[in-house]
Amino acid sequence: MTSPHRVEVVLDFACVHCYIGFTRYARALRQYRDQGGAAETVFRPFQLRPDASPAGEPLVEVWARERGAAVAAELAADTSFGAADALALDFRRAVFTNTFDAHRLVARAAAQGTGERMAERLFRAYFADGLNIADPGTLARLAAETGVTDTGGGADELRAELARVRALGLPAPPVLRFADGTTLSGEIGTEDVLAALRG
Repeated sequence: MTSPHRVEVVLDFACVHCYIGFTRYARALRQYRDQGGAAETVFRPFQLRPDASPAGEPLVEVWARERGAAVAAELAADTSFGAADALALDFRRAVFTNTFDAHRLVARAAAQGTGERMAERLFRAYFADGLNIADPGTLARLAAETGVTDTGGGADELRAELARVRALGLPAPPVLRFADGTTLSGEIGTEDVLAALRG
């Protein structure tokens, strides 16, 4: 029996490009598995804004403060993000927040075999549902919805892993690293992922 492909997935849940890239990766993975292939997803955490407050604030307000009101309004009105991948993104509802505990929850889910499902739910919670994915109650509901048992803990291990991943000097997420050394980043395409899985 052939051992499964091991794919390291580096992402952050507050990154729209990571959501799109992960969606394409998941689609390729489904096709590959449907055709009899075996692959294991290993999540590697990355925080683009580790200083973000877990209290959360509207993403459009952060954009207005950092990029100007006109740019914020233009970005919020842009419906092209994710459209090609059938993702319903709502930047007007998105809550900019710290993603540390979301990463911790995915690590818990991955240990229980549901990491991919948990990651997709966290992205959707952030970009479509307008939920604060740093809020403990919200995370508890999402964990229950996804069938993940979270007893807390794992913060120290996550801090160490965040530091290790950052020290690798990888491109900005999303990044996919395959066991044969193939690395995909930036605008990740479904066919590119399939080719790397089959290669």
